[in-house]
Amino acid sequence: MDNSISPTNNSSALESICENSPVAVDEDMNSGFLPILRSGEWSDIGGRNYMEDTHVCIADLAQKFGQKLGSEEAVSFYGVFDGHGGKAAAQFVRDHLPKVIFEDADFPLELEKVVTRSFMETDAALAESWSVGSSQSSGTTALTAMIFGRSLLVANAGDSRAVLSRRGVALEMSKDHRPFCRNERARVESLGGYVEDGYLNGQLAVTRALGDWHLEGMKHKDTNDGPLSAEPELKLITLSKEDEFLIIGCDGIWDVFSNQNAVDFARRRLQSHNDLKLCCKEIVEEAVKRGAMDNLTVVMISFHLDPPPPIVPQRMRVRRSISAEGLQNLKVLLES
Repeated sequence: MDNSISPTNNSSALESICENSPVAVDEDMNSGFLPILRSGEWSDIGGRNYMEDTHVCIADLAQKFGQKLGSEEAVSFYGVFDGHGGKAAAQFVRDHLPKVIFEDADFPLELEKVVTRSFMETDAALAESWSVGSSQSSGTTALTAMIFGRSLLVANAGDSRAVLSRRGVALEMSKDHRPFCRNERARVESLGGYVEDGYLNGQLAVTRALGDWHLEGMKHKDTNDGPLSAEPELKLITLSKEDEFLIIGCDGIWDVFSNQNAVDFARRRLQSHNDLKLCCKEIVEEAVKRGAMDNLTVVMISFHLDPPPPIVPQRMRVRRSISAEGLQNLKVLLES
């Protein structure tokens, strides 16, 4: 199995923590399906002078924190965090968010409420931990994926992205939160913010992030309704046999890969060697070849032990018909 147990060679010891022990779906066929999880990860400084990305892979949250859930099913947690203004906020969120989620009284039965609440609580903890103007003042996007039985919950605040491969078709599991997105711009402007030259309040390239408490006018501690929001958007699905793997990557990956291109590239590599960590490394290396200028981090979670199967093109069934006039002409021809 391709579970990663240590940081990548291109990352410092603090830059990753990995602990591991539209296609129709036939629900009857998938009623007994339970995913078998494998994960891999890779990161690289890319075209930057310093590394601000970090990531985490935890196969079993309860085991991570020395406890056991009443259910036999483990809750797995994966995340990528893209820092800006330094890497301190990204590392803080990576280290604290999983624990905040696990310690919530409603975990794991009400995961959607728990995850949203935990993002906001972790953001508030950042404000309490660092004084305004501190040299550690920074921010981070946060994209997490949690798997509990057949349930996959993706939570996103920022412009990292999650893409699911379903029988080779790329399904977007998150939306990028950028100032030029219509819904985000409307939300920002309704809260007194503005977009200038493609940046939130002329300062940030994202409209949702944790941290950034040092930036004036972005967030309000008391009302929690500033133009820069830490509230994640969620997407919850039930996994099926057709769901092959999930790619979660920071925006540097998606600057040079489209969703479908990333899925196609990953499927080909997995069909060749079925090694998730190596596949992540190859995605990052390909991004560098394509001229990516940002830090590069990708995490992949597979739901099967076997590699993705080849896709057999379905033969088009052509319906043939003949008009009433044609039938009459044929009848005349046969009778003559």
